[in-house]
Parts: sequence; C-alpha cells; structure tokens
Amino acid sequence: MICVAFSVITPDKFLQITTFTNIAKSAYYVAFMAIGVTFVIGTGGIDLSIGTIAICAALIGGTLMEKGLPMGLVLLVILLSGAVFGLINGLMVAKMGLPAFIATLGTMMMSRGLGSIVSGTKTISFPQGDSAGAWFREFFMITKDGGILPKNFPTGFVLLAVIAVIMALILNKTKTGRYILSIGSNKEATRLSGINVVKYETLAYVFSGFFAALAGIAYVAVFTTAQPNTGNGFELDAIAGVVIGGTSLAGGVGTILGTIVGVFIMTVLKIGFPYIGVQSHYQLFITGIILIFAVYMDVLNRKRGK
Repeated sequence: MICVAFSVITPDKFLQITTFTNIAKSAYYVAFMAIGVTFVIGTGGIDLSIGTIAICAALIGGTLMEKGLPMGLVLLVILLSGAVFGLINGLMVAKMGLPAFIATLGTMMMSRGLGSIVSGTKTISFPQGDSAGAWFREFFMITKDGGILPKNFPTGFVLLAVIAVIMALILNKTKTGRYILSIGSNKEATRLSGINVVKYETLAYVFSGFFAALAGIAYVAVFTTAQPNTGNGFELDAIAGVVIGGTSLAGGVGTILGTIVGVFIMTVLKIGFPYIGVQSHYQLFITGIILIFAVYMDVLNRKRGK
C-alpha cells in the first residue's frame, strides 16, 4: 500500500529500477540485524549494541584483510567476532543478571571503541570490481556487466529470503525457538519447567551478535567501506522494524516474517519520503509516530488477551 501510494504521487520518480535498488541496499543490513534481534526481543530483552557490533566486526575483519588474510577467512572472523560479542551480552544478561539495556549499552560503547582501536581510526576499504576477494559482494548485488542479470541487481534478496525462512523455522518450529519465546512469556515458569533459561537466553544474544556481523558483511558489500565511530543508529532502525512487524517488546511473541515486513516498511518510507518533498527531520518525526503507534497496538492486544 505504501509503494502504491508513492507510485501514484510521484510515478516519474518512485517507479524506477534505481529506487528499488536503493531500497534493497538500505534494507539488507538492517534486515539481517532485525532477524537476530527478534530472538532477543522475544525473550523480553533488548540489544542496543548490534549497530556498532556490525561495524566493529567489519573493521576487525577488514584490518586482517589488509594484513593479507584471505577473504574467506576474513568473513569467518567477522561472523565469529559478532557471535563473541553476542555471547558476552548473553552471559551478562542471563548469567550475571545485568539489565539488558545497561549490558548492551556497555557493549555498544566497547565495540565502537574497539573498532577504532583495531583499525587505527582509519576507514577500511573492501575489494571492488575484479580485485582479489571482491567475490563476496556477488552474494548481495551483481557487480559486473554481461551476465544474465543486470549490474547492481539485488541478489541479496534471495540470500535474505533463504535465511529468513531458516530462522523462521528455528524460531517457531523448533524447541530452541519455543524455549526462547517461552522465556519472554514467563521466565520463572520456564525455569521451573526444567528448561535451562541461561542457555537459551544466552543463545538469543549469540544469534543477535552473529546476525549483526552478517549485517556488517552486507553493509561493506554494498557500500564497500567501514568507518570507525559509525554504526550508532543502525540498531534503532532494526528494533523499530521488529516492533512494527509485530514482535512484542514484552517478549513471548514474534515472527521473522513480520520482522522482514517491518524493516521494508521502514525502508520504503525512508526512500520514498524525499520523492514527495518530506525532509529528513520530518521523516524521523513520522517514523517515531509509527513506532509509538505499533507499540501501543501491542499493548492493547496484550490487554485484550488477558
């Protein structure tokens, strides 16, 4: 409906291949972060560190790349870095009992600082074109002419769809996902049922950190560089997408499909608003209203369910 509205208002601007390519570029890394943080919010927690973890992991991997590490190992290091950050968050929240807001706020600061330390405060550029190691970018967009698909075609849609289906099955069709959502519904009752709540709550944060790192890979694949002291604010787009997609901030309820829809709602609004003359500060204002409305509807639904 949003796409139709923008198409009717500005058909000469919105109905362009470049528009949908830009939507894809902006949605990839946010969608990956959102998939991971859906598990955390499903436990009733929050992860404020995913934006800076994404960039920090990319900077760690990029620094090793500049020292000669093969790209395959660089990508593995990036993913492991995110998972380690997620494990740290999970242990602080589930094992040490720290409030998720404070624990992940601290990790956000740590990862932002670590990224600057590791990279020496310089921008890291990833391979482009025919350079050695640039092959990983093909997972997210076509970077060369002459193939079946046009250059800049967003192949990442396929990767995102496959991963979203896998994680949706894990969240809603496996005991791991059910236990994670059960923790959000009633942590004490879950513990008394004999479920290892520390294990599964920690695992939710590991998922979040891992997918934050995957978001970092998607980000550098599309934009080719990672800069220290960036990443703040990425988590807000991801969390907003999760909430708008129907995952309850109180925990216990969440779907990956809803998360993906929520992320693309946010992205289409962000790309489409400038076409109708809405400036950036008005965009933030309207997005804030949408987020508050989504949370309020969740509150009303929970009241009706009691």
